[in-house]
Amino acid sequence: MCGIAGYVGKKEVPPLILDMLKKLEYRGYDSAGMSILSPKKLSVIKCKGKISDLKKIAKLRKTDGSLSIGHTRWATHGKPSRRNAHPHLDCSKRISVVHNGIIENFKELKDKLVSEGCKFSSDTDTEVIAHLISRFYKYKGDLAGAVRKALKELKGSYALGVISLDEPDRIVACRRDSSLVIGVGKNENFIVSDIAAILNHTSRVIYLKDGEVAAVTKDTIDITDLCGRKVSRKVDKVSYNIKEAQLGEFPHFMLKEIHEQPRVFSRIMAHYTLPSGNIRFEGLNLTKKYFRGLDNITIVACGTAFHAGLAGKYILESYLRIPVTVDLG
Repeated sequence: MCGIAGYVGKKEVPPLILDMLKKLEYRGYDSAGMSILSPKKLSVIKCKGKISDLKKIAKLRKTDGSLSIGHTRWATHGKPSRRNAHPHLDCSKRISVVHNGIIENFKELKDKLVSEGCKFSSDTDTEVIAHLISRFYKYKGDLAGAVRKALKELKGSYALGVISLDEPDRIVACRRDSSLVIGVGKNENFIVSDIAAILNHTSRVIYLKDGEVAAVTKDTIDITDLCGRKVSRKVDKVSYNIKEAQLGEFPHFMLKEIHEQPRVFSRIMAHYTLPSGNIRFEGLNLTKKYFRGLDNITIVACGTAFHAGLAGKYILESYLRIPVTVDLG
């Protein structure tokens, strides 16, 4: 899991993006980076290591601008290194991409792009996206349109932030099976993986849905589907308490999450438990007939969720009397 942060407005972006990325640290990462766009220059700063390391590099580079995308990476394709850290560029170094997710067909796409003359600078699946967008941008001259075309080639999950030196007033954002939220401000807008990273700046958000593409400037947010048809999305007001996302008295997020488990579990149970004591599963339409037809259950999880799945295996088997397997995935 990794984090995406983006800003377009009037503020100087290096400190702002660094602060947003800092608030996404709890998601885990092994490298970090950001692209900063001014009207005549696209600068990329990235490193293996912590956001504090990125901050030192940004201070030395003294790069300014009022539009930026940033990223914290947890390695999937390609080892943790500066060359594999996001953002990634196309061959012309005019388009920059940050990505959360996994592109399942990246190898075949990469082979095709290499045969067409593209030169890759990393081992990541994300760089494929940058080259694809660049290829379509040459024909369309429209960043959002090029992104829509590129997305139709991809198999897998993604949340994307895309910027171009040729359209220095906007970020194009999109998602499928990976979280991405637009923060709505006054003469400024944001994109972010988690609302907690922007609560210091705005409590007004738009939740993008799967397959939607947003062109975000400081004053406008234009959302379309993959066919280019306009989509209307309401702006929601968030009542989330920012203190819940901060470390508070704890030295690190792992210990904080451990202490939060009883409260989180109680909230979940309260939400799904009816006054009668029965459990409701909203939107799943699970019936008694369906449950009676089950002959096995498979739990797929990773990280701490895998250990929760192992505990759940014994609970489910003791009540349901059917085999439960837990796969690490």
